[in-house]
Amino acid sequence: MAIHHLSAELLTREVRVSVIGAGGTGSQMLMGLAQLHTAMIALGHPGGLDVTVIDSDQVSEANVGRQMFYPSDVGLPKATVLVNRINMAMGTGWRAETRRLTASESLRTDLAIGCVDNRQARKAILDSVARGGGGYWLDLGNRLHDGQVVLGQVPARWAKPNVDRLPHAVDLLPEIADETQEADDDTPSCSLADALEKQSLFVNRGVSLYALNLLWELFRYGQVSYHGVFVNLKNARTTPLPVDPEAWARFGFPKRKRGGKRGSKRG
Repeated sequence: MAIHHLSAELLTREVRVSVIGAGGTGSQMLMGLAQLHTAMIALGHPGGLDVTVIDSDQVSEANVGRQMFYPSDVGLPKATVLVNRINMAMGTGWRAETRRLTASESLRTDLAIGCVDNRQARKAILDSVARGGGGYWLDLGNRLHDGQVVLGQVPARWAKPNVDRLPHAVDLLPEIADETQEADDDTPSCSLADALEKQSLFVNRGVSLYALNLLWELFRYGQVSYHGVFVNLKNARTTPLPVDPEAWARFGFPKRKRGGKRGSKRG
């Protein structure tokens, strides 16, 4: 098992964070990020987190009770509601963008946090971060009772291949961004009861807790020995993803070249 060290630069200035998705998981993450930002400042970090939230959806009645919204929020943009609430409470200057992220844009960020539930959106995050010059990507995903958290590094689009980097979610789980597979069921729920048939009440909070703790370890100590967690709330089991090339190889990373030999380490 190896250790991944955070880029020293991110301990010397404000960290640019982009949160894509402000629904079940995204709303939980944002509340935790506000706590993380406050803790980082208290412990001497020079700038903490500078967060931008990207989400095009509005709060519906089905969101109240499972996501971090109240009845009075219904009809308002999710991103705006959450960012305004945090800014008023914590004195931050975070921003909300009520739109969809597209694969053709350049997302210049140090850390992209993906809280999305379909393949197209994950592909958009991956492509836009690569176009923007690369950076960390923390992917969170879940089903009814289980989910995954994977932190990885997206190389710049023009960079040479580098298998020494921390593999991201699509490196290890390529099917989660494979648009040729069967379309995801992202039909909006009509009620809270309908939503709870698709996702357990606390699965978003469970997944986000492990994601936030991973970021806490990274920014508090500047290093981590694991960069992901697989969570199952139904049977109360968690499986860490270690910073370990042998563990990555079981997921097929790095990809084998023709002839069965692994690519040489470059970059």
